Amino acid sequence: MPRTRLAAMTTLFVEQLTVIDASYLCPRRGLVGESWIVDLELEGSLDEQSMVLDFGSVKKQLKRAIDDGPDHTLIVPLHYPGQQTITLDDGRIRTLFMSQAGGIEHSAPACALTLLAAAEVNAETLAAHLQPQLAQVVPANVAQVRIALRHEHIAGASYHYTHGLQKHQGACQRIAHGHRSRIVIAIDGLRDAALEAQWAGTFRDIYLVTGQHITADDGERLQLAYTAPEGWFELALPKSRSYLLGQDTDSTVEEIAEHIANQIALARPGQKVEVRAFEGVMKGAIARR
Repeated sequence: MPRTRLAAMTTLFVEQLTVIDASYLCPRRGLVGESWIVDLELEGSLDEQSMVLDFGSVKKQLKRAIDDGPDHTLIVPLHYPGQQTITLDDGRIRTLFMSQAGGIEHSAPACALTLLAAAEVNAETLAAHLQPQLAQVVPANVAQVRIALRHEHIAGASYHYTHGLQKHQGACQRIAHGHRSRIVIAIDGLRDAALEAQWAGTFRDIYLVTGQHITADDGERLQLAYTAPEGWFELALPKSRSYLLGQDTDSTVEEIAEHIANQIALARPGQKVEVRAFEGVMKGAIARR
């Protein structure tokens, strides 16, 4: 009797499919900018092309689902007891969040938030949030989608910052999204680890402020607001967790690199300064003085 051939399950993997650059609300640290590298595995039977899924389709379908989801949003842990999230009459979502680092208030269009059914935001809870969403966009031959989030390995200094780019036409316009970033500083051609650590400490868990966005400042708290193409954005946070780049200075990575280089050059006249400021993973800007 001939043996029945069982359909084998094959696993397709994609490392670093994309990077999620976002901010999240943390019970201990408050408002935290973050960058997660996304790795993916798809388990299924082979299709008519002898593939689980064409790599081009992975990039188009699954990457788009992630980029249109938590990327460049503020991630709110809905099961954390120290938060309150409500939908306003105009469709915007308002979140009040109490943390050990102080209270945070955020109001924005719904597209600017990811509402996470968890008590805390981390790589595991966000991956669990994404997995059923990704499973809905794959073809029937894909039996299982596995997603893992990880940090970039950074040997030197790094920092977490949050910002909003009012003038941006894309998702960067959202008032509270962020990054986990490296910084490399060279003085007269030699890397200066002490300066890198100093600036990483200054920008750790910070909100980078453009002065024009400030609507109120009582010395303890800042209130920020602006209108962008997606709508009206508001943010209030402890002033101690902010850093003013300048009255008219946007918080683009180009301006961040320029600001750091200028400050170092003022303190070290006559020396050559080079700053490589990263915005998340493997991208950024260079400023030289």
